[in-house]
Amino acid sequence: MSSATLRAWERRYGIPSPSRTPSAYRLYSDDDVALIMKMRDLVKGGMAPAEAGKHLLTEPKDGVSQPAANGVHLENDPYTAACDRIVEATRRFDPDTLEDEVSKTLTLGPAVSIFERTIGPALTRIGDMWHAGAITVAQEHLASNVLGGTLIHLLRLAQPADATRRIALACFADEDHVLGLYGVGLRFTSWGYRTLMLGARTPPPAIARVVDSLAPDVVGLSVSIPPPPPRARELVDAYADACRTTAWVVGGEGAEGMRAWIEDRGGICVGKDLAASRQTIERLVASKRRRPARKD
Repeated sequence: MSSATLRAWERRYGIPSPSRTPSAYRLYSDDDVALIMKMRDLVKGGMAPAEAGKHLLTEPKDGVSQPAANGVHLENDPYTAACDRIVEATRRFDPDTLEDEVSKTLTLGPAVSIFERTIGPALTRIGDMWHAGAITVAQEHLASNVLGGTLIHLLRLAQPADATRRIALACFADEDHVLGLYGVGLRFTSWGYRTLMLGARTPPPAIARVVDSLAPDVVGLSVSIPPPPPRARELVDAYADACRTTAWVVGGEGAEGMRAWIEDRGGICVGKDLAASRQTIERLVASKRRRPARKD
């Protein structure tokens, strides 16, 4: 395996996630080596690297990241262990420990892996605990603010300095749930995009202004709670018009119910599985970039 390939797999897919010395040298464990060999064999067998990475990250492992009888994960996987500690600090309403545990996650590996394997799952579990009445709204807000601040920091650090492509990310006009959008931004930075974050409740006219002024290569929209049908169709049409000839994608739990409308207007509905749609997104972005500019 070449060092360039190892670095590319780590940056793009979070495989492997080696620890590092104080001088930033990578230290590969036996588990890292085994994971690399599995990845190599899958790719040699014809599987796309993105699919192989997704398969290996979700594959159950003997003695690693398996739930124990009391619902707490075993701590052989550092990402899962960090997630457990963040959730437990939130449950205890211990802000100092929460801040400390979240800070420690920054040393685990690539930013996209930190989100997808630690911060994202922690946010989901904390949200489930709040909905179940196991924690208060104060505890949920504390965790969201601490984790949200970390995601902002991670996205800033992960921006590729030599990026030639840019994505603008925003939530639907009625959407307040913005933290997942930072995970999307981290995934796109791992693909070489520079990310412009617009945040929650971004109306179509704001997207049109960004498209006209900043000319992003792609616009990414997030919706976790779908609007009622008349409003949903109205927004899809408005966003499609705002994006004009720019490639645009819609993701989040609420996107699936609007798939037909999104695709009818030339967008890509990625639902909750962004990584699986990468090739489709790349093809659309490439086709849009090749299209000559219209002369008015």
